[in-house]
Amino acid sequence: MTRGRDGDAEAPPAKQRALLAAIVAAIVAVSATIYVGADVGADGRMRERDTLAGGRGARHDPAAPASAGTWVTSWATSPVAGEPGTETTGLAGRSVRNVVHTSAGGTSARVTLSNLYGQSPLTITHASIAVSADPDTAEALAETMRPLTFAGSPTVVVPAGEQVTSDVARIAVPHDGDVLITTYSPTASGPVTHHPHARQISYVADGEHTLDATGAVYTGQSKVWRYVTALDVLSNESDGTVVALGDSLTDGATSTTGENNRWPDVLSDRLREAVEDGRDVPHHSVVNEGISGNQLLADRLGRPATNPSGLNRFERDVLGRTDVEVVVVALGINDILRHPGTADPDTIVAGLNALVERAHARGVKVVGATLMPFGGHGGYTDAREDVRQRINAEIRAGRVFDAVVDFDEALRDPYDPRRFRPEYDSGDHLHPNDRGYTRMAEEFDLDDLKGGAPARL
Repeated sequence: MTRGRDGDAEAPPAKQRALLAAIVAAIVAVSATIYVGADVGADGRMRERDTLAGGRGARHDPAAPASAGTWVTSWATSPVAGEPGTETTGLAGRSVRNVVHTSAGGTSARVTLSNLYGQSPLTITHASIAVSADPDTAEALAETMRPLTFAGSPTVVVPAGEQVTSDVARIAVPHDGDVLITTYSPTASGPVTHHPHARQISYVADGEHTLDATGAVYTGQSKVWRYVTALDVLSNESDGTVVALGDSLTDGATSTTGENNRWPDVLSDRLREAVEDGRDVPHHSVVNEGISGNQLLADRLGRPATNPSGLNRFERDVLGRTDVEVVVVALGINDILRHPGTADPDTIVAGLNALVERAHARGVKVVGATLMPFGGHGGYTDAREDVRQRINAEIRAGRVFDAVVDFDEALRDPYDPRRFRPEYDSGDHLHPNDRGYTRMAEEFDLDDLKGGAPARL
């Protein structure tokens, strides 16, 4: 269901407008310090079309042939914090093989590595990319193994608090497939920047084995992603990126590990299947920038903040993605649950409006999700339910987003709308099961994912 911001709905009340102005002013100041270091076009968006196959790395390979296509982000995740237990030695002397699941396929690829939470420079002396030989293994298809370089060198030093993007590697990346991104650092760099709750098994080996295709030495396993935060591809099948910005309900908490059944995964499958069926729908990749426990308004503690708020990470995790056309915002439930008293719905709505204004300034369309029920969860109170209902009323009235996906309506129990339908409940009464995540993706009108912010009247 959709209702445009620029339709006949009344303007936000004066209190909300004042809150919005204050939030925007604060966020603009903070955002300037969070990120960037990314190439942007004249409209301020990451966009690269009809690029040389060598992309940024082409200057190191003048013979790189031209290849038509669009650079999009095929997979992404948000750096959340320094990994516990790595504060002293990091992962020095070990090869880290991250398994990431693609949305769009392409003919070339580049990788972004982050040392956001490191306390000293991260030295990567070897890195590689390859297509996985099997969904449940560290083995690579040997013919796809490619070393990664950075400004032409196999070694790169990533300063503490910063990130780096590799040169372009020529590799056929499949859509809806697993890719192995492997790094090796010989020296300690302090806390390892990671994304917990990956719902994906990755691998570790002692020593430098980045080009090992057999995977036999990768005897260690982990349930987190380390260092890697984005995989871009030069795609002939996708012409833009959809970013899902959310909390654990987007991150995929309680979904089956390794099955890629988070709602952004299923939405990506829906889009691709619709294109293959010849439907007039967007040819977009879908990437997941969900963080479990994330709030719209408040950061966790730390410098830089661990689990930064949706407002504070919007520049990095949404506008910093390549050729982003649409963002789906599914935030607010933790602002209700984690507030020591009763959260102010006007403040939360003002925060959502702030995200929309920043997206529109960069030509990005915003689809917003209603907040799903949590009756039966330990944090439930009638007062919190009232806040949720008031926020959802604003969203449904068209006073917040360009279009609406009604997750609440899709998953709530018609006999008790404060709760999930039993068949969609993981059992904790807050997160869906696999069937529930699939139902969330099915609720989208795919036409709503056609990019571009609405024209200002």
